[in-house]
Amino acid sequence: MIDMVFVVDDPAKWHTSNLVHNRSHYSMLGYSGGECIARIQDHFGAEVYYNTRVRCRDMLIKYGVVKTSTLISELVNWNTLYLSGRLHKPVQVCRNTTSKILKKALWRNQLSAVYTSLLLLPEEFNEEQLFTTITGLSYSGDFRMIIGEDKGKVSNIVKPNLKYFQSKYANILETVEHIHWNASTGMIEQDKSRECLYSHLNRLPTNLIRTIVRLADNEQCKDNQTVFRKLAKDPQCCTHYVNKAVKRIVAYSSITQSVKGIFTGGIQKSIMYSLEKLKKMLKGGKRENES
Repeated sequence: MIDMVFVVDDPAKWHTSNLVHNRSHYSMLGYSGGECIARIQDHFGAEVYYNTRVRCRDMLIKYGVVKTSTLISELVNWNTLYLSGRLHKPVQVCRNTTSKILKKALWRNQLSAVYTSLLLLPEEFNEEQLFTTITGLSYSGDFRMIIGEDKGKVSNIVKPNLKYFQSKYANILETVEHIHWNASTGMIEQDKSRECLYSHLNRLPTNLIRTIVRLADNEQCKDNQTVFRKLAKDPQCCTHYVNKAVKRIVAYSSITQSVKGIFTGGIQKSIMYSLEKLKKMLKGGKRENES
């Protein structure tokens, strides 16, 4: 099933028009009208509205609708790591944006993925390890990875698409501070000194910073810089809290968006979609056992 996302300036207007032309795409919520659907989109889950299992010509697709300003905030702040996480991975852009703000936010999202991954990786690693870490960010903490997703999903995304990842992240790897990337061997070395860890922590998205501080501070109400200076002294402790914070963000959004999907997709479609995911998971487990 092909996964598409439409970025629109006015969701209420978009859904109202889409209901006229494609009412069958919607669940019973379609009867509430475009304004109500837009409110559901903006105030529940990951602030994206999905129509699933839609027949388009000879293809089966699902498509999400997100407001432009919402996507920009998500890319910059990692409010849910839902769409921002999807955009860390291979995507096909159907229509390039003309918005300079959105373009900058897309770049910022990639940069944040690299800085976060550097805090999770050792002093020396290869490109595949980096891209696997980046791809895994939006799956860590997702309850569907326990039951409902192929356990080899991250590897299945990265291995066939190494050249895409190399091209997508090359400019960042060439310019980001405190690392040395050998493009010919694919090896990357990074400085894990106290100063570098502190610098990386301060470059993370706002919501990730807030979550790290809340978890590491243990409600002592210390400021960000005090907490970061303490974490930067201990690389293992730093990695622990960054990983824990990413999982916390993903866990919440994956649960709320999945609950939302039952209503937006309809119960029958949700059951069929879940069964397909379960089949993929079982096939993935079988492949691992055979290997």
